[in-house]
Amino acid sequence: MQNYLETAVAALVAAAVALFLVEVVHRLTRRFGRRSQLLTELTDHAHRPFQVAGTVLAVQFAVRFSTGYAVGESWRRLLLHLLVLAVIATVAWLVAALLVVVEDTALARFRVDVPDNRHARRVRTQVVMLRRLTIAVIVILTVGVMLMTFPSVRGIGAGVLTSAGVVGVVAALAAQSLLGNVFAGLQLAFSDAVRLDDVVVVEGEWGRIEELTLSYVVVQIWDDRRLILPTSYFTTKPFQNWTRTESAVLGTAEFDVDWAVPVQTMREELRRLVEGTELWDGRVCVLQVTDATGGMVRIRALVSAADAGSLWDLRCLVREHLVTWIRDNRPTAMPRVRTELGDSTSNLPWQWVQPRRPVRRRSDTEAPDDARVFGGSDDGDARSEAFVGPEETRP
Repeated sequence: MQNYLETAVAALVAAAVALFLVEVVHRLTRRFGRRSQLLTELTDHAHRPFQVAGTVLAVQFAVRFSTGYAVGESWRRLLLHLLVLAVIATVAWLVAALLVVVEDTALARFRVDVPDNRHARRVRTQVVMLRRLTIAVIVILTVGVMLMTFPSVRGIGAGVLTSAGVVGVVAALAAQSLLGNVFAGLQLAFSDAVRLDDVVVVEGEWGRIEELTLSYVVVQIWDDRRLILPTSYFTTKPFQNWTRTESAVLGTAEFDVDWAVPVQTMREELRRLVEGTELWDGRVCVLQVTDATGGMVRIRALVSAADAGSLWDLRCLVREHLVTWIRDNRPTAMPRVRTELGDSTSNLPWQWVQPRRPVRRRSDTEAPDDARVFGGSDDGDARSEAFVGPEETRP
């Protein structure tokens, strides 16, 4: 009974001393590390695992030295074994916490709340994937080290190694899908094909990458639904990434109107509209006739915005405003169906009137910028150069 009491007292004293020393180190670090973000993160996030690890380690040493004369006692072996397992677990917890602190400190240097955050999102994606991988490795190693403390596990090691080949083949076949997703997750993280907060279109749904793990990807749909896809989907199937190189995007709004529509006046109205809204980023504002069949003229308005959300609102605004403008100011341009009947004398209900002078075609230099997608402005010229082949020359 006296031996148990001495061991308990030694353990309590060691735990108290360890807690006191850890608290002193914590306060000193907090006081002198205010100017260092790394030290601040350490004091805030690594204090608890450091406290537990230091206490368990101190108790283990106290029990080991206070029961040195009871080497053959079974209770001593059991207690020390439990303390060894606790030390392994708490040290693994401390190492994982330190890695998380270092990663968070590194991520703080890359801001994602700025307009051009492509590089920051790429680094963030890679760091998050590495964090998940390192945590998984730490857990596996911790469990392995804890199992190796049992003599029975070490004794069957030779047999396990002998059958490792067969077991490996069976495990690989059973976990083929899981391993494929894991490797696909690593490929996504370092190939830069998709990043956190990227705007994508998958399975006909438009959303952003909310979460990226080693086995699955969470896509937040525009209406706050969540689309869960395996990581292998993004390495085996095509998808649209609207923010692959930059967040600025182009969008269209199409109208089927009558042939009487005043195209140039409508183009000027579009320009006036976009210049009066903050949704437009000032790059592209083009209105063109893309089709003229079936008694209708198809007008396409091409506009640009700084991001996908602004583009959606801008396209809706363009549709609403131009529909209202046609209805109120150009009612003759509203879609209609014409039916013309001839008389018995086969006279035509209309007659072509030759114009007095031919209309001079507007040259390219005189064409307004809002009438051209591939030219007419700096952005249009750059787009034209991008779509010219290696053996082609611009007209």
